Amino acid sequence: MATATNQLIPLHFKNGVSLLELLVALSILSITMLIAIPGYQFIHKNSENSAAMTDIREIEMDIERYRLINNRYPDDLNELGFSKLDPWGNPYQFLNFDNVKGKGKFRKDKNLVPINSDFDLYSMGPDGRSVSPLTAKHSRDDIIRANNGKFIGVAEDY
Repeated sequence: MATATNQLIPLHFKNGVSLLELLVALSILSITMLIAIPGYQFIHKNSENSAAMTDIREIEMDIERYRLINNRYPDDLNELGFSKLDPWGNPYQFLNFDNVKGKGKFRKDKNLVPINSDFDLYSMGPDGRSVSPLTAKHSRDDIIRANNGKFIGVAEDY
């Protein structure tokens, strides 16, 4: 009797999943991945930017604390004992305006006006490259401190 029952079951039910069912499942999986990956990348990028902004705020507080104690800004971040890297593995950049002649090295907005009057503090962003004007291609992804600390964020948003 068992042999007669097996002969009544169609062949495609006995052997598992059909090719069409497999293709439908793979299509659904592919569409799900196409939707999920950009969302994950957006969240990952925002978390890295947020981490850099938090670091810049902490460094800014350390710099101000140093100024209150020593009556001057530090010459570099090493004076603070700060060696932490940004989320992309690059050192944070600091420029004490008291040590610079002229305004050539200052970070500048689209009108080429310095964005701070005390010091510059920034991360070079994901590309690890930066130039003085924020409108330059290599500076748009930088995480900057501007308006003497009233703005901390992505340079292209400033």
